[in-house]
Amino acid sequence: MLTLAVCLAGAGCRSTYYAMWEGLGKEKRDLLKDQVEEAKEDQQQASEQFKDALTRLKELYGVDGGDLERAYNKLSGDYDKCDARAAQVQDRIERMETIAADLFREWEEEIETYSSANLKAGSQERLTETKVKYRALAAAMKKAESGMAPVLVQLKDQVLYLKHNLNAQAIGALRGEVVDIEKEIASLIQDMNQSIAEADAFIQTL
Repeated sequence: MLTLAVCLAGAGCRSTYYAMWEGLGKEKRDLLKDQVEEAKEDQQQASEQFKDALTRLKELYGVDGGDLERAYNKLSGDYDKCDARAAQVQDRIERMETIAADLFREWEEEIETYSSANLKAGSQERLTETKVKYRALAAAMKKAESGMAPVLVQLKDQVLYLKHNLNAQAIGALRGEVVDIEKEIASLIQDMNQSIAEADAFIQTL
């Protein structure tokens, strides 16, 4: 994954990267399909991680003082996992965007080499349709990805408050906050599900 991120950062390196895969029988469209599928899987995993964090948060209100520290440690671990998943989703979307841009650029350049006007027009129409579907996919993924940040902020506040007030009184002060976080996560999961559906639809066009 690190090698891929480095290669996609520079145009020269990307040319080498694409050439290597073409030698193995994989074109840019295949690489884009792979990235879309992996981005979908990353979002599915992130969605489950945020659900787990919400469940953990709710469980906190049922623990007694003696178990509070253990509950805090678990919630803190959930936050770290959510944060890592969010970063992974962001990186995957960036790589997907890079490959898509390179694919569309190559497609546009190759269209100009047609000698047949009919075939050229057909290919141009297909490119336009694919771009429209891709933009819908990218927008859905970015919407879901951007929804992670405010949820992470609220989760971090919960973790820090428990850390600084590791006692039974902290639970009472936090009860009202969980409702807001639950709404944020529900909205985030809805956006992720929409993004996943867009990914499935786009994959069928490749």
